[in-house]
Amino acid sequence: MNDAPDIAATSKIQAVLRHIADTRQAAHGRLMDFLRIPSVSAQATHAHDCRAAADWAMRELAAIGFSTRLCETAGHKVVLAEHPGPGGDVPHLLYYGHYDVQPAEPLELWTSPPFDPVIVDGRNGPRIVARGAVDDKGQVCMWLEALRAWHEVAGGPPVRVTVILEGEEEVGSINLEGFLREHHETLAAADVAVVSDTGMWDIDTPAITTRLRGLVYVEVRLHAASRDLHSGLFGGSALNPINALTRILGDLHDAQGRVTLPGFYDEVETLSAEQAAQWDRLGFDEAAFLADIGLSAPAGETGVPALHRLWARPTADINGIWGGYQGMGAKTVIAAEAGAKLSFRLVARQDPQRILEIFTRWLQARTPPGARIETEVFGMAPGFEVSADSPWVKAARTVLGEEYGREAVLIGSGGSIPVVESFGRILGLDTLLMGFGLSDDQVHSPNEKFDVRCLDHGTNAHARFLAAISSGGRT
Repeated sequence: MNDAPDIAATSKIQAVLRHIADTRQAAHGRLMDFLRIPSVSAQATHAHDCRAAADWAMRELAAIGFSTRLCETAGHKVVLAEHPGPGGDVPHLLYYGHYDVQPAEPLELWTSPPFDPVIVDGRNGPRIVARGAVDDKGQVCMWLEALRAWHEVAGGPPVRVTVILEGEEEVGSINLEGFLREHHETLAAADVAVVSDTGMWDIDTPAITTRLRGLVYVEVRLHAASRDLHSGLFGGSALNPINALTRILGDLHDAQGRVTLPGFYDEVETLSAEQAAQWDRLGFDEAAFLADIGLSAPAGETGVPALHRLWARPTADINGIWGGYQGMGAKTVIAAEAGAKLSFRLVARQDPQRILEIFTRWLQARTPPGARIETEVFGMAPGFEVSADSPWVKAARTVLGEEYGREAVLIGSGGSIPVVESFGRILGLDTLLMGFGLSDDQVHSPNEKFDVRCLDHGTNAHARFLAAISSGGRT
C-alpha cells in the first residue's frame, strides 16, 4: 500500500470523526434498539425475533446506500448487502458479523432484564448491559456506524464494501458454509474479511488478534460387558470400563504437562523472538488471572510462558466423563460402558484430521482385550495465523495507534472462530480480527456488557481504517 500522505483524505476523515462525535447519542440509541430484539438462535420460540433482527439490519444498511438481500438458508436467514464505493481501483472489504445471541438463562442472575438494555456506571465509565452487548451486536454497530458516518459526510464509503450478517453463529454457523459456496463469486471478490468479534489487551491497549487455535472435539465410548454387573459377583473377573478408560486417558499427558500422542507436536512451530518479546512486554499476571477463577497454581507445559501456553501451544482436555451409577445413595455396579468428551485445541499448521487419526490409533493400542472402543467426532477446524507483515494488519495497527495514542499489540486467542477458517478455505480470504471487547465483558454469561469507551473508540477506529486503506489504494 502507498503510505504517502493525502491532505484531502486527512481532511475527510477528520470530518467523519467529528460527525461520529456529534451523533453518538443517536448511534447509542440505535444499538439499544438492536439489543431489545431477543434474537436467540438456539431457541425455536425466538425464530421470529431472529427474523426481526435481520430485518433491522437490512433497514439500517439500506438507509446508508447499500443494496440489500435477505438470503434463505436451511436455518436462519443471512443478510447480504453491497456498496460499490466511489468506483475505480479501490480496496474491497467484506465485513462479517452475526445478529443472533446466546440464550439469556439463568435469568435470575441478571441485574436487569437481558433484553431491556441499560447504561450503568462501571470501573471504566458507563457500560451497556444486555445480552448481545459485545457479542456481537455492539461490535457490529461499531463498523455499521462508521459506514453511516462516511455515508452522511462523503456520500458513501471510500472503498467497496460487502456485508454478511448471519443468524446462526451462536449455534455453530451450521448453514454458513453453504451460503459462502452459493455466493462464492460475490464474496471471493473481496480483498480481505474484517471481523470485530474479538478483544483488546486492556481498556487502554488496542489489539489485533493474529492467532486462533483450531479444534478437534471427539466423544469416546469404551464398551465392556453386555450389561451392568453386580460388583460383588463379577468384581475381580469382569473388566471395569470406567477403570480402563480413566487409566487410558490418565496417560494423555506426561509429568511435564505435554501431550503424549506420538507426533502431536511435529507441526508446532517455535514462536519468533520478536513475537515472544512483545508478549513478554505485556506483563501478563498469570497468578491474578487464575485467582479470579479460584485457582492458585498454573497447569500445562512446564517451563513454557503463560501466554505461549494460552495462544501458541496446542492442548488436550477431557471436557466430560461418565459411566456407572451417579444417583443418590449406593449402587454396587460395574458399568457396561464408560464415556468421555475431549477437545484438542490446535495451532496453525497442525492438521485436525491427522491429530484425530493419531488419537484414534493411540486409543486402539490401549484398549484392553475383550473391550471395544468407538469415537464420534463433533467438530474439527484448523488453527489460524495471519502474518504481522500483512498490509491489512499494518494499516489497522496504524489507525489503532492514532485512535488510542499507543501501539496496538498483536495477540492470540485460545478459542476458535470457525468462520475465519471458512473464509480462507472457501473464499481464499485472509481475515483481519480487530475487536474491542474486554476480558470482563461476561460473554455468554449473565450481565454481559460493553464499555461505552470501547464502543466509541471502536467506531472511530473503523472509520479511520476505511480512510487509511482507501488513501493507500489496493494491496
